[in-house]
This record gives sequence, structure tokens and C-alpha cells, in this order.
Amino acid sequence: MRSKDKISYFYDGDVGSVYFGPNHPMKPHRLCMTHHLVLAYDLHKKMEIYRPHKAYPVELAQFHSADYVEFLHRITPDTQHLFSNELARYNLGEDCPVFENLFEFCQIYAGGTIDAARRLNNQLCDIAINWAGGLHHAKKCEASGFCYINDLVLGILELLKYHARVLYIDIDVHHGDGVEEAFYFTDRVMTVSFHKFGDMFFPGTGDVKDIGEREGKYYAINVPLKDGIDDTSFTRLFKIIISKVVEMYQPGAIVLQCGADSLAGDRLGCFNLSIDGHAECVKIVKKFNLPLLVTGGGGYTKENVARCWTVETGVLLDTELPNEIPENEYIKYFAPDCLLNIPNGHIENLNSKSYLSTIKMQVLENLRSIQHAPGVQMQEVPPDFYIPDFDEDEQNPDERMDQHTQDKQIQRDDEYYDGDNDNDHNMDM
Repeated sequence: MRSKDKISYFYDGDVGSVYFGPNHPMKPHRLCMTHHLVLAYDLHKKMEIYRPHKAYPVELAQFHSADYVEFLHRITPDTQHLFSNELARYNLGEDCPVFENLFEFCQIYAGGTIDAARRLNNQLCDIAINWAGGLHHAKKCEASGFCYINDLVLGILELLKYHARVLYIDIDVHHGDGVEEAFYFTDRVMTVSFHKFGDMFFPGTGDVKDIGEREGKYYAINVPLKDGIDDTSFTRLFKIIISKVVEMYQPGAIVLQCGADSLAGDRLGCFNLSIDGHAECVKIVKKFNLPLLVTGGGGYTKENVARCWTVETGVLLDTELPNEIPENEYIKYFAPDCLLNIPNGHIENLNSKSYLSTIKMQVLENLRSIQHAPGVQMQEVPPDFYIPDFDEDEQNPDERMDQHTQDKQIQRDDEYYDGDNDNDHNMDM
């Protein structure tokens, strides 16, 4: 067991003032509410707080196509009427509107996740938190599901420069399709998504049968659930699957997307999770004592999102919070009772024991098909979106290295930390 975890937390107040438009369910204001609740509970005194750098277009283009990044940079609400073809091509419109300061919003939330990954890579912290991140639906060349830039993919690419294997876990009510798709053909990243599936629920992907392809076959895990799943069923399934994944895959780092739309009472969700149930997943992942990058994600009942991510900040800090919410700038949103706990959900649980058992058995069966911890040769840190190929068959069997030796080869030189792209040294404390 490590002594006290060192935690870096990323926040920029500008993300909370962004407005997607009237009637749009995504309210970045929930990030201000979360931050003020974190401050009200004095959690900021137990971690290092950073303002993230605004990610440069070239950093965003490590995953996204340069033309898409350039278009996001250029488009404004006043000029969008001139670009109807491009808006359609890049899937901007009703779900993903063009709004004031859209590109800066993307730069800030992506910059937070990239900075979080860099601090973990350079062993400056054990856990890094960016509640503004977790926008898991964005694709290489298009926006999707309220997401424009996929900060998670960018953070994982950063972690892959120092780690042979990265595990991605997603507890948002929606399938983590953008992250899965980005790494569908590689064994360097294992993606595990727990989500509602069926009834045309967005995005419509994430069947248990979708397991990755080519080198990535068996390295995508989907846990499709039905309406109304409760704490007991969800956390039991989560613990069994994630424990087995960590044992078999032996990741060097974990990225955990904590979408809060899986909570009971969410405006767009259909699960019955309490905040304690949701936070239990964070506890389970923290106990593996691996470098951990934690992000937000969905969540559309904003006072519950703020409650949830504050409790989970507490979990990561090993701090239990009193149920009574302290006085803060947004206290009126938590009225009338001003408590952290939320009422139980009342959606009928359609996940029978036999259904959950079948899903569990299929997932565990697929896990048996992976070789224990695939190896990887990396002689130097790859400079950009580059996942090195690794063909074990080409190696002389007598010269194959054991896992420990292979993992040691991954470059950790601090010179890569002091480069031009490093912004840690000029972050505001």
C-alpha cells in the first residue's frame, strides 16, 4: 500500500460559463457547481489544484483529423450559415451545436486531460482528476453526442508514451463508443464500458459481442445493461469484471470515465444508481494502486452531478464527507434539504439475475482468450498519434524477454517532461 496518494486536480472556471443553448441538456455550469462544492468541503486543501493549459490545435490533431480541428477553430455562431456542407460533414447541429467560445471550451477540457496524463507519466502525482473531461463520443473526424474533441483518447495516447498497456473504464450510462473505436484494433488499450444497451438508446453500439478486431480482438469489453440497474447488481458485476481485467491485462495506468448520467433521476439516464453506488466503482478502481486519471462525462441533472463528483473527489482523497452540504455560492440548487445523498430511483430493474449472469459469463469467457499481458517494444517515446506494431512471432523465441524486462524498456526519461509542450511549470496554482 502506498502512503498518502498525491492528487492533482484540474479546473478552469471558464468551462463553466459556456452555454450550449436553450433546451440543450448539456450544462457546463455543473462544473462550477462541482468545483464550489469541492471548495465548500475543503477538499482543495488536500490536493494540488492546476489551471490546465489550452490544448494547441496540433495536440488535438494527435487523434482528430487536422481539417476537423481547423473547422472547429474557425466556425462561430455568426458564420455557421455559410458552412452548411461542413456542418453536415462534421455532424455539428442539434446535438452538437456551434456556440460562443466552442473551440476554447474544447481546448480547456482537452488540455486538462492531457496535462493530467503528463503529470501521471512524470510521477508527479498518483491520481489526476479532470471533471471537465470525459467526452467519450467524439470521433476522429466528427462531433457526436455533445462531444467535439475526445479528450480521453488524447489522454490515453499521452499515457501510451510511458506505459505498455492502458486500461480504460467507462461508467457513463451511454456506451464509450469514441474511445472504443479509436483503439478497436490494438491490444495496447483495453476498453471496458458498462452502459444501457437496446431500445435504440444512444449511441446504439456496445453489444457484448463487440470485442475488438485484429490485434485488438478481445481487448474491447462491453457490458450491456437494461433499464433500472441498482447499486447491488451494478457494483457486484463491476467488481468481478474489473478485478479479472486488471489481473489478466496488467495495465500500467487506468483511465476512469465517471459519467454521472448513470445516477438515479438523471434527465437522460435510466439507471437506479445512488451516489454511493457510483462512488463504489471509484473506490474499487482506486484500490488497484495504479496511476489513475479520472474524468467526468455525461450527467444532466446538474445538482446531482455536482454531488456525485464531489463525493468521488472525497473518495479519491480517502475523505468521507458529512451529508449536510456546507454553505456555498450554489446552495440554492441543493434545496430544500441541502443533503449530499439523493433519493432512490424508482425505475423497474429489468436486469434479471440470469441476464446479468449470462453477460458476466460471456465477458469472462472472452477474457480467457487474451494472452496474459501482451508485451510491447518501445525504444523511445513516440512523438504523436502512433501506436507501435509488435509481432511476437517475428522475435526469436530464445530471445523473447520476460514481461518485466519489456515493461522496463518503456522510456521514462525526464527530458521528455521539460520539452516545449510542457505547461506544468507555468500553471496557476
